[in-house]
Amino acid sequence: MNADSIAEVAIDEGGRLRIVPVTNSYPMIYREAVEVHWDATGRFLFAPKPREWSYLDWFKHIVDVAGDLALSPNTKWTNVPDELRHEAEAWMEQRK
Repeated sequence: MNADSIAEVAIDEGGRLRIVPVTNSYPMIYREAVEVHWDATGRFLFAPKPREWSYLDWFKHIVDVAGDLALSPNTKWTNVPDELRHEAEAWMEQRK
C-alpha cells in the first residue's frame, strides 16, 4: 500500500478519535484485533472513546496499525484541542 496523507483528524460527537486518509482505505483493519476500525461510509479509521488510553495514545496506535499515514500541511484538525494537535505533530515529526 502506498503512503497516504491524513486529510483530517477529528474527535466526533461520540468522543471517538477519527483519522481520515486522503486516498487509502482499510476495510480489513479489524482483523488486526486492536480496536481500530474502518468506517466505509465515512471513509475514516476510528478508535473507541478513550477509557484508559489518551487521545494521543489512540492517535499513535491508529497511525502505527495503519502503517502508511502521514500528516501534511493540508491536514484538517476538527474538534481537537491545540495541545493534542501539537503533541501529535511532534510525534509524527520524530517518526520521520
